[in-house]
Amino acid sequence: MDDITTSRPGVHESAVKHVTGRAQYIDDIPEWPDLLHVATGKADRAFAAILSMDLSAVRQSEGVIDVITTAEIPGDDDIGPVYKGDPLFARNEVQFHSQPLFAVAATSLRLARQACARAQIEYETFVPIVTIRQAMDAASFVLPEKSFVRGDAGVAISEAEFSLRGEQYVKGQEHFYLEGQVSLCVPDEDGGVLVYSSSQHPTEVQKLTASVLDMPMHKIQVEVRRMGGGFGGKESQAAALACTAALFALRTGRPVKYRMPRSDDMVQTGKRHDFWNRYHVGFNQRGEIQGVELDLAGMCGYSPDLSEGIVDRAMFHADNSYYYDSARITGYRCRTNTVSNTAFRGFGGPKGMIAAEAMLDDIATVLQIDPLDARKANLYQPGRNTTPYGQTIEQHVLPGLVDRLENSSDYRNRRRAIAQFNGSASHFKKGLALTPVKFGISFTAKHLNQAGSLVHIYADGSVQVNHGGTEMGQGLYTKMVVVAAQALGVHERRIKVTATRTDKVPNTSPTAASSGSDLNGMAVLDAAQQLVLRLNEFTAGHYGVPIAQVSILNDRVRVGDVTYPFEEIVKLAYLNRIHLSAAGFYKTPDIGFDFEHGTGRPFYYFANGAAASEVIVDTRTGEYRLSRVDILHDVGRSLNPAIDLGQIEGGFVQGMGWLTTEELSWDIDGRLLSNSPANYKIPTAYDVPEQFNIALYDEDNNEDTIYRSKAVGEPPLMLALSVWCALRDACASITDYKFRPAMNAPATSEEVYRCIQVARASMQ
Repeated sequence: MDDITTSRPGVHESAVKHVTGRAQYIDDIPEWPDLLHVATGKADRAFAAILSMDLSAVRQSEGVIDVITTAEIPGDDDIGPVYKGDPLFARNEVQFHSQPLFAVAATSLRLARQACARAQIEYETFVPIVTIRQAMDAASFVLPEKSFVRGDAGVAISEAEFSLRGEQYVKGQEHFYLEGQVSLCVPDEDGGVLVYSSSQHPTEVQKLTASVLDMPMHKIQVEVRRMGGGFGGKESQAAALACTAALFALRTGRPVKYRMPRSDDMVQTGKRHDFWNRYHVGFNQRGEIQGVELDLAGMCGYSPDLSEGIVDRAMFHADNSYYYDSARITGYRCRTNTVSNTAFRGFGGPKGMIAAEAMLDDIATVLQIDPLDARKANLYQPGRNTTPYGQTIEQHVLPGLVDRLENSSDYRNRRRAIAQFNGSASHFKKGLALTPVKFGISFTAKHLNQAGSLVHIYADGSVQVNHGGTEMGQGLYTKMVVVAAQALGVHERRIKVTATRTDKVPNTSPTAASSGSDLNGMAVLDAAQQLVLRLNEFTAGHYGVPIAQVSILNDRVRVGDVTYPFEEIVKLAYLNRIHLSAAGFYKTPDIGFDFEHGTGRPFYYFANGAAASEVIVDTRTGEYRLSRVDILHDVGRSLNPAIDLGQIEGGFVQGMGWLTTEELSWDIDGRLLSNSPANYKIPTAYDVPEQFNIALYDEDNNEDTIYRSKAVGEPPLMLALSVWCALRDACASITDYKFRPAMNAPATSEEVYRCIQVARASMQ
């Protein structure tokens, strides 16, 4: 594949529309006069049998046009994305607090919500399982456990010079997208439905809506122009809204909008999984890991949803950037009476990586060495380059990248200065950590690694691009303009990317797993190259020159020694009946995994990075500030450095929120307590570090990706592990680093204060 000729910063294609309010989201679409609004009746307990449900008062309420329960669904009422277990409405039993029981369509959202409150429901209440430990004790799982095994970890640990055990509890995360879950459905003249959905997976919305309505997929068209954030929360969770609104649309013959208020969104849709991690590791005097046993237990909620792949990815990334000579990594998928958890940026990767980083810090403490030296001793490198699941690391970016960041961040001098500060300060302690990231790029479900595109060149020389990826603010459409312009040899201003639609590109994969640019970029490239070949062949024949003397560059078509405007050649081709439209396709090569034996090559390549974070902690309260962050991140040959830098900044801050302030909490009855912006704290501008230095690591991808770039959506989130490690480092400084207290996540001020007390107690 030809290399990209330019790699320059560029403005996001919707940036001006975003800041001026002209960017149209689903709730901005002008409302039809007869539009109906949807609300759902929710269960007020986590685990119960439904003895009776009287909805007569609901049906008679002001403004109510229709009411549906599971009995009114003409097709399949289960919308599980992979496995069954996700009924659109509860059947005879409630499985989590706030589970939808029925839905109301009314002339306004206020009237629909008021009607829902009039339902009369009787239950027989049971004792719910609401924690991972309860699920493990009860052997309550949504799917069987899995293990990756390399060598004999038990023997390796027993024969090692040193060994230690540790555990941690890592809470989940609310997506908290700016635009909540929403869908707008309009019935058509053929008995089908046009669905406007805020979804990362239009084809799944199409498939499940068709299944619920008991009709073929071709009767359902799904359109996604943009989302106000997704972060994985709109990969599978958006389908329920589309299915419900579409069902009402067909029953009433009227357009229907289902927009979840934030209060419903937070209690009814899935989050990042809680994880309970345990490790047993053996290592030598140099800090090299010789054997490790890791248990990773994820809190899946009441149904499988995407939990199989999420826990798989936690297992795939339990090594993070480190070579394990022998390993046994086991993943548990725990069933609880809580909302079914789902995809979140990084999938399960962050939950495996944090176990690795905690373990490396503990090794450094035992050996009384700098934590960075323990990390560098275990980095993947030639000769030590096979993962626990049998994939060979082929491009060794990490050793050089970590060394460069160590120097550019002045890590060693700052480490000495911090030790001096901590030795003299009475109430404040500083912490510093430099942690790497290695993140596998590809869907681990092989069939999802495909994409399609549709590119038109119009007779005036303008170009329209459509592809299967969705735009959620990450700049995918902007990058597709770059790809098409480079491939066609024209200016970017000629190109318009149109809304993702299932009637233009069918059978699309979700925009997830950091694969949006990789997959769709290659599909757009394929279509563009077909068009260039057709134009070149026509031009060569028309002017009687060898095809080698024809090229398109900078909006000009060169024919021998003469150049013509691009639009002139396009018009000439049209008049000569040359087909100026092409469908492109791409499937990722050289990947595959044997889940039965736990070996294979699940990832096409790895994206890498490293971050050094410095914090200062008030030991009297546990409060802290992040004072400086230095990041060096591997994006291959960037398609758009400005977009990539924005993704790195945003991903890091979102990861910092997960690890420091965003705390999900349930009570013993399974009710989500952190259910609003008042009691769930996402990062603000105040939390961004005073010094925030980001650089791109300039090394082409070894694999034949789109213009040798690398994915950048998810990996930066894991760079924030350096903040968590720095906070733990500050707590350890109280003991002169002789003891490092176990720290759960998020490391809220309360958790940091608890660790400080544990550290002080250890000195006694």
